[in-house]
Amino acid sequence: MITLYTIINWLLIFSYWLLIACVTLRILMKRRAVPSAMAWLLVIYILPLVGIIIYLLLGELNIGKRRYERNKAVCPSINQWIDNLKCCQQIFSTANSEVARSLFQLCAHRQGISGLRGNKIQLLTNTYETMKSLIRDISLAQRNIEIVFYIWQAGGVVDKVAEALMAAARRGVFCRLMLDSAGCVHFFCSPYPAMMRNAGVKVVEVLHVSILCVFLRRMDLRQHRKMVLIDNYISYTGSMNMVDPRYFKQKAGVGQWIDMMTRMEGPITMVMGIIYSRDWEIETGQRIQPPAENIIPFEYSNSNNTVQVIASGPGFPEGVIHQALLTAIYAAREELIITTPYLVPSDDLLHAICTAAQRGVKVQIIIPLDNDSLLVRWASRSFLSELLEAGVLIHQFEGGLLHTKSVLVDSQLSLVGTVNLDMRSLWLNFEITLVIDAKDFGSDLARVQEDYIAHSRLIDVIVWSKRPYWQRIIERLCYFLSPLL
Repeated sequence: MITLYTIINWLLIFSYWLLIACVTLRILMKRRAVPSAMAWLLVIYILPLVGIIIYLLLGELNIGKRRYERNKAVCPSINQWIDNLKCCQQIFSTANSEVARSLFQLCAHRQGISGLRGNKIQLLTNTYETMKSLIRDISLAQRNIEIVFYIWQAGGVVDKVAEALMAAARRGVFCRLMLDSAGCVHFFCSPYPAMMRNAGVKVVEVLHVSILCVFLRRMDLRQHRKMVLIDNYISYTGSMNMVDPRYFKQKAGVGQWIDMMTRMEGPITMVMGIIYSRDWEIETGQRIQPPAENIIPFEYSNSNNTVQVIASGPGFPEGVIHQALLTAIYAAREELIITTPYLVPSDDLLHAICTAAQRGVKVQIIIPLDNDSLLVRWASRSFLSELLEAGVLIHQFEGGLLHTKSVLVDSQLSLVGTVNLDMRSLWLNFEITLVIDAKDFGSDLARVQEDYIAHSRLIDVIVWSKRPYWQRIIERLCYFLSPLL
């Protein structure tokens, strides 16, 4: 005789396998890379129930219903803002160098705006010099300051930046500050948010980390941009978080973080302002009106550089930064230099890099010797053999955690910004990258990369091939998780 217990047991088993089948079908129906799909299938089959929960939390890009509706609502305003900017024909470039032409065509078609000329660009490689410059510009601001960072950690020189921002707000400058909830968890537990708000700074905690939001949106989606915009004319972006390297993650044992920022004056700041305004409205529901007049830098109108800014994340063109990197790599004819703290590329990027080396391009990749993420470090190692066999020169930086994200193609085309060479940056997070077509800037970036190489250890192919077998096993295990990192 069949007991109630038996019926319930069979119902639970049936429900479990039905759930497995439904999630499997959903993974297969989603348009995603095969390695990513295979990795998720392994997770849900190897980790019963736990794997399904992980997939429901992290497997799909879900920004939440409210943000999705706000993103739809802001589109007409953003398009109108871009159309108004296009009326200023003198700020748009009509020609690019041969190596940059395809990339700028891609950006123009996918983002609806061409590269801009008339910008003054300065490369900043010392965190403290960057902070001093930032404090000076904030102190001279007259109208508005917009800031977004993934990490803001109080202490050291960062407190002087905070003081300058609060002083600006007190004298009537309109100040907005967006900070990622996960990256700034210590900041939001400090007195600074209240102090800033009391001074008049609008402080917004972006993408709240909360147990109540777990099933409403994807929790590992992060606001990873780093931008400072001042008076619609001066802007900063790059890899640097708002931290003092002397105090940041000192217990991690990787040394001080080494970063790169760019300071710009000119119309590129207007485009970055459009990106910021979209992020602000998606998060807060409040609309930032475009400036009454377009800021045209006549004194730099003849500068021989062209700049494009690429933004990614929900609501922005899907995969555009990934496409930009592929286009830049395939355009290389002589030399390709890449710096990244996290090297977990997609199969397409790995193939493009190896192909560049195999067709005679001198390809060099600079990564930190020590990394703050153990899983990423081992996953990264799994790609090194294939790169080395293709002829890629891989340098391990020994002067700290090299956090700079940069690509230099033929000393002419530069990409600098917030994007790591991992799946999270390429397909998930809110990121920003500058594309700069300028020989002078390329020369400056090349000198910085040469300095990185001078403080690095070149990986020997023969020595690498003789590493212990247990290390290879760990590398391969972590490799299976690489599409999810």
